[in-house]
Amino acid sequence: MAEELRLRPPRHRVEKRAIGWWTAQALATALPPVIVLVVLGILIAPARFWLLLPAVVLAVLGAVYVVVMPQWRYRVHRWEITDDAVYTSAGWLRQEWRIAPMSRIQTVDTVRGPMQQLFDLSSVTVTTASAAGPLTIDGMDREQAAAVVEQLTATTQATPGDAT
Repeated sequence: MAEELRLRPPRHRVEKRAIGWWTAQALATALPPVIVLVVLGILIAPARFWLLLPAVVLAVLGAVYVVVMPQWRYRVHRWEITDDAVYTSAGWLRQEWRIAPMSRIQTVDTVRGPMQQLFDLSSVTVTTASAAGPLTIDGMDREQAAAVVEQLTATTQATPGDAT
């Protein structure tokens, strides 16, 4: 008999390289406003203090974000696929555990953005017949993601039900 589906922590961590990917994303988010404020502060002497002060505040907050967020996400992000369901745990400020029974899966997609390609990572998105939206597993090794998509495709095709 199939195991009972229950919400529980998934077993597998994402790739350690995901920390670098998330750090690069954080830098790409935090750095541009600081640079703009510093350049404007240098160019506009009368407003220098009012431009450099927020630049310093944003730099400090951005540095904390760049250092803490990727490590925290790595500790939280988990995934697991069984014969009966897909389990995910994600987030860093707002953490979410999800389970999707195989009979509810409608599509399985893989995404590899430019930064993910640099780190040889992929994201797998599992779309279900749920109002909560799709489950996403970020930070998977590219080859492992391809294998997971194949496994999910085969399992969902063999699972009875209409995914609604």
